[in-house]
Amino acid sequence: MSDYHYDLPPDRIATHPARRRDQSRLMRLSRADGRIEHHIFSELPTLLRPGDCLVINDSRVLAARLWAGRPGGGRAEILLVEPRGEGVWEALARPGRRFRPGLALTLEGGGRAILLERASERSWLLRLKIDEPLESYLERAGEMPLPPYILQQRKAKGEAARAGAEDRERYQTVYARQAGSIAAPTAGLHFTPELLAELARREIQLCRVTLHVGLGTFEPILAERVEEHRMHAERWRIEPAEAEAIEAARRDPERRVIAVGTTAARTLESCAARHGGIRAAEEMTDIFIRPGHRFLALDALVTNFHLPGSTLLMLVAALAGREPILRAYREAVNAGYRFFSYGDAMLID
Repeated sequence: MSDYHYDLPPDRIATHPARRRDQSRLMRLSRADGRIEHHIFSELPTLLRPGDCLVINDSRVLAARLWAGRPGGGRAEILLVEPRGEGVWEALARPGRRFRPGLALTLEGGGRAILLERASERSWLLRLKIDEPLESYLERAGEMPLPPYILQQRKAKGEAARAGAEDRERYQTVYARQAGSIAAPTAGLHFTPELLAELARREIQLCRVTLHVGLGTFEPILAERVEEHRMHAERWRIEPAEAEAIEAARRDPERRVIAVGTTAARTLESCAARHGGIRAAEEMTDIFIRPGHRFLALDALVTNFHLPGSTLLMLVAALAGREPILRAYREAVNAGYRFFSYGDAMLID
């Protein structure tokens, strides 16, 4: 674990998005020679080649953070993680020290959440008792599940430590379709409709996959030895037409498959490892991509800057090399790049 840490001043953590999505900065890191270039994200189409296949994750973030009252007083925070059956969800719930099976929490948006049993050391199975479709309920009563480090930094600056109206729009990609994530595939937050149109004009193909971001993407590594970590499984899907298009690009030596974000990368690599190529499927994956991984599907990656010691940092190190990545991160810190979910991006090609 100590091999994947770097020093990051707190003021480099982005607490709000850039004024315009495509005006974030973009660092380009060459896999061939380690060369670093500095760009603006709107320049991405000029850095790609006609025929490149850009693969995006079209999962939509649920407003999955709920607040509830506890019997006897006090508030509880619930983060819905994964559906487990009709009305039953795996969820993070806190403060959890006094929680027990059968406890009924009164949801502030109306209805109740009844704790059923422990799902893991960190999560519960609970049953939601609400009188409307879940998606409309979350749209009305839920809060966008911003990462804790953003809320902590906002609080340190004297701002409200809750997601607001801006986050409902900006913590969502412009191409999100399939509801199911508890965190945004953040590399996609930089795209605008105009940028997507420019990519099409330059004959850069856009393909979609879906991976619903859950605990697996952000679960901290608690073991000192990286290989002892086990990822929480997440669900992915590739439709037949998309699979055919991505596989055609994968097999053409003149074209590149470029994942937008680590979730798209994990989807492609999971599919290729299981099926020998990109095939239409809907499956679960707990793939942990780290240095030593042999990439089977992707040639390049668009990604944000990731937390020290995270599985996401290890994934980008697997593609570019640990030393080049850490050197690029040090340069990004010194050059004033903004880090993490609302931060700037890099192209590793």
